[in-house]
Amino acid sequence: MSMPIDARAAGLRDGLRGSLAAAALTPMTPAGEVDLDVAEEYFLRLVASGAGVLAVLAHTGRGPFLPADVRARLIGRARRAGVPVIVGVGGPESGQDGAVADARMAAELGADGVLVFPEPGDRVALHEAVWSAAGLPMIAFDLYTNPCPPDTLRRILDLPGVAGLKTALLSDAMGCQETIALTREAGRLAITGEDRMFGPSLLWGARAALVGVAAASVETTAAVLRAYEGEDLRGFEKASARLDRLAAATFTAPMEGYVQRMAWLAAAEGLIPESHAHDPYGPGLPDGERARVLAAAAWPSDRDADQVASLERVERLA
Repeated sequence: MSMPIDARAAGLRDGLRGSLAAAALTPMTPAGEVDLDVAEEYFLRLVASGAGVLAVLAHTGRGPFLPADVRARLIGRARRAGVPVIVGVGGPESGQDGAVADARMAAELGADGVLVFPEPGDRVALHEAVWSAAGLPMIAFDLYTNPCPPDTLRRILDLPGVAGLKTALLSDAMGCQETIALTREAGRLAITGEDRMFGPSLLWGARAALVGVAAASVETTAAVLRAYEGEDLRGFEKASARLDRLAAATFTAPMEGYVQRMAWLAAAEGLIPESHAHDPYGPGLPDGERARVLAAAAWPSDRDADQVASLERVERLA
């Protein structure tokens, strides 16, 4: 039986509609050391660049790898930025008990909601346990590494504590469309996490964004949302083309390398110092990768989609 949405979840759903949430990095040294002052300054700069929400300790922020005391301090620093804070909870190695403990901590520290990592096992029970323990509105998460069956998605979306669902299916356009449709049918907020299908996912019905590409390139991402909300189709096309080119350079094989690529961009944009632009948990990347990523980020904003496509055809033939 479908249950009505809880007032707390409805409040988060309505508050996030139309917003850009930056899936923030956790600035780290090569040894994985976190400087809280560096992190706080980074969070403030993301907000100043146009992020209306901070999503911390999610996949981009390597939340599942960080000890509880570091997680707690990062949540506290993010809250000082003056925008809603969504906290990633759980993870492949956390289990239900770990996700519940993470959610309780987030609630105690004043987070506005939690992003529930996909876990092996009973996903509905996972969300029920997180809600019962913490009472924080939840954003469910359909992730390409562990896609959620439609029937299970329907049951999760019927839970009273679920405010919305983030889809991040990477290359599964039909799956993305179905997930967005199911989310909207349930009266929840469809949130795109589709860095590689950002513009299309808006056209398919997503009404907010929570993306890793906004860990550095906030303005490039926000420009697509603004253009979509307006009536300038050509502007939307140009903004989407620029973001697509950047995402193609950062969200590519090896896919786990995207965190390091975004850290390079964040350093190049002055959001974090070079000393903390490292992802010790990701794969090694080949020589020349950083230069390629930074070249994509420097693409002139006044180029139109036809020029982008022409250059890409030349590059493929070279």
